[in-house]
Amino acid sequence: MSELPVWLVDDDPGVRESLSQWFELSDLPVRAFAAAGRVLEALDDGASCGVLVSDVKMPGLDGLALLRAVQAADPGLPVLLITGHGDVPMAVEAMREGAWDFIEKPFAPERLEECVRRALERRRLTLENDRLRRALRQGGLASRLLGEAPGMQRLRDQLGNLAPTRANVVVQGETGSGKEVVARCLHDFGPGHEAPFVALNCGAIAPELIESELFGHHKGAFTGAVESRVGKLEYASGGTLFLDEIESMPLAAQVKLLRALQEGEITRLGSNDVIAIDLRVVAASKVGLLALAARGEFREDLYYRLAIAELHVPPLRERREDIAMLFAHFCRQAAEVHQRPLREPGGDLLAALGRHAWPGNLRELRNVATRFTLGLDVPQLTGQEAGGDGSLGEQVAAFEATLLRAALGRHGGNIQAILDELELPRRTLNQKMQKYGLRREAFLDTRREA
Repeated sequence: MSELPVWLVDDDPGVRESLSQWFELSDLPVRAFAAAGRVLEALDDGASCGVLVSDVKMPGLDGLALLRAVQAADPGLPVLLITGHGDVPMAVEAMREGAWDFIEKPFAPERLEECVRRALERRRLTLENDRLRRALRQGGLASRLLGEAPGMQRLRDQLGNLAPTRANVVVQGETGSGKEVVARCLHDFGPGHEAPFVALNCGAIAPELIESELFGHHKGAFTGAVESRVGKLEYASGGTLFLDEIESMPLAAQVKLLRALQEGEITRLGSNDVIAIDLRVVAASKVGLLALAARGEFREDLYYRLAIAELHVPPLRERREDIAMLFAHFCRQAAEVHQRPLREPGGDLLAALGRHAWPGNLRELRNVATRFTLGLDVPQLTGQEAGGDGSLGEQVAAFEATLLRAALGRHGGNIQAILDELELPRRTLNQKMQKYGLRREAFLDTRREA
């Protein structure tokens, strides 16, 4: 984001000139106005403003009236008032109405500059959070984390709340359930989205090399260190470090990671130079870290440093209502990647997909969809892990829901096309969609994203 300008409004040309020169010498872009009405015209034209500095006593529209008008036009814009001694009670009342601050004449320019810089920082944060919330409202999460199962809706709600923050997060879920996708969403919709997203699989690194991966090293720090290397913590500074399979990290490395996160600094192996870091850490685990800590296999203090918030990614077997739609989505992706025609699954395959245990979760479902799209044999799909297939009525309902989801996915939520294909009256389709919790909007999002 480019530097936002300071807007200065004062009817005294001498004050405008002197304060404008001070701001410019302080490397603060400034735009001066002789009257409050001109400020409102500029806001109406869509001009950008970081902070508004206004005198209180002005002919026509005074500073207090300007404050109220600005709050109506742009509620997040900080307004700083300049007052004479007799205007202090009025300025205090203005702060109750939402003014950022006031400065009493005469004042040192340094004090005004300090107030302006604080207000500009708040303005930048406010605009960035507004941008992130707009991105989330425009369906960013829905296009990344597909599904209408209750667990997925809850996960998206939690992500929408956490993404605009810098809080560390622990993501728990089975292998292949989509933990890295969740971490990517936290980064891409977060305040450090322009900085790197750095992923490290702790289970794939030899224990003797994990510290070098995390903290980096200088040339000659150990045998084989033929050149200096930046570690993942340093490289991810300003952005997000994703630590997958955090439960595999050796305890000795956990101690050093905890200290680095507490102090906000690291030292490369073989060096005495301290390097400041500032990053969000998203740690993923397929097991409960507190249970490991109770057995002495994971540091409890590191868990509490990482788990400011904890998210659970539901396994695919707990979101069976999403399977047909996800299968159609993966088939469309595979057809595009491999330049193959899109194949329509038959009823028997859809029923088998709905019954399968899915030990490999989304990764396994994507594999089956790719093989199906390429015309290869689909691996044998087994029954559900627990509870059997259910009663005849339950199996019929599950099959019916699967067919409806598949049709919604095929036609991108086009109700008329679904009515024609399934030969259903409109009222019957509406009743069945309501019965199975199917929303047309979810399939519209999926269609656009694919």
